[in-house]
Amino acid sequence: MRAGRSLRNPDSGQTGAVFEVFRIFLLLGLTSFGGPTAHIGYFRTAFVTRKRWLDDRAFGELLAICQFLPGPASSQLGMGIGLHRAGLPGFVAAWLGFTLPSAVLMGLFAAGAPTIAAVLGSGWLVGLVAAAVAVVVHAVSGMARTFSPDRLGFAFAVLAFLCAVLVSNPFVPAAVIALAAAIGACVRNEQAPSTHASEPPAVASGSAPLRVTIRPGVAIAALAVFTALLAGLPVLASVSGSAMLSGIDATYRAGALVFGGGHTVLPALEAAFLDSGTVSSSDFFAGYGAAQAMPGPLFTFASYLGASGAISPGGTLTAILATVAIFLPGALLLIGVLPFWARVRDIAAVHRALRGVNAAVVGLLASALYSAIGSSWFPHGTPDPLAIAVSMLALAGIVSRRIPPWAVVLASGIVGAAADAVLRVLQR
Repeated sequence: MRAGRSLRNPDSGQTGAVFEVFRIFLLLGLTSFGGPTAHIGYFRTAFVTRKRWLDDRAFGELLAICQFLPGPASSQLGMGIGLHRAGLPGFVAAWLGFTLPSAVLMGLFAAGAPTIAAVLGSGWLVGLVAAAVAVVVHAVSGMARTFSPDRLGFAFAVLAFLCAVLVSNPFVPAAVIALAAAIGACVRNEQAPSTHASEPPAVASGSAPLRVTIRPGVAIAALAVFTALLAGLPVLASVSGSAMLSGIDATYRAGALVFGGGHTVLPALEAAFLDSGTVSSSDFFAGYGAAQAMPGPLFTFASYLGASGAISPGGTLTAILATVAIFLPGALLLIGVLPFWARVRDIAAVHRALRGVNAAVVGLLASALYSAIGSSWFPHGTPDPLAIAVSMLALAGIVSRRIPPWAVVLASGIVGAAADAVLRVLQR
């Protein structure tokens, strides 16, 4: 009997740990409003302060790794905590629990948007798109202060903005990021602040190490799969002529080549779907605006694109594929890098490259703002007073920090719907 218990207990303990990871992250996925920065705060409170699954030093080291890699930083942080607690099954459970609520809500929004428009008119859509403009304005200004505070960072941001605005091609964001990384790695900037947000926090030599249960062979396999998909999906899409494969390729590439997550994925998705004409500007930014009102990761904007038909043919299956495609690169990179992190975290050139990438991301996000302002404020080449007014009010609410972002977006949609109803009554 004792032998039987000793054989059964490890499995039951592992299963219990995995279920616990899923349960806690599902609760966080239902309640974590406010974007990636807020998510990090929620995670620290839940897993360092309350659960004590890891200490502050281990949490800081894991956060540094996630900031260092492309992909959705807060979701990668959650995956890493799940891995620390329950191995690779915990890694998957953390991602699924945190992502599922937002992905489902975004899919439902895509399915219900036509019905909402039929009942409420187009005013609610004007309000959501206007709110999206305010959200991106706030994101650009905050990221500019953090990631391009000096002349070199400003130059990277301006060049990235000009490239994105003047050259309409879905590969532009990836090319700009690669170029910024290469130049940044070669350029020493002695005036760059030592406490730059992109640099990982120092980890004391006596700190409790982060538990990494991934074998080097598994890590190398994950990096090989990441590279094979990044290189192979465009070829498969081109050879097959499949619209779905093209959309999945674009979504995977967006998840693979953006740093910081959240708002930074917008330029890549805009270049892939909006510039190509697979989705209208109003629908694109309405979905992006709705994503601000959802808990959990902003990367589930891909769920909306998949469900709405931006990725043919649309529907539940396409939404699931798009959601997996945008998160998969970050997950593979995290698995691939964790076992080798200690060897690269102190290389100065890597930090300089990341500074260049972060500054370029600011310029790419500014180009998305330029497009959003054009589609929202000047939809027909003339100013739309309602959209401009709603954007200003939404920005004031966000900047005040007294109103949560989801409430600002919801209120913007209501204001737009109400204004549209009033105009229709007056026109009768």
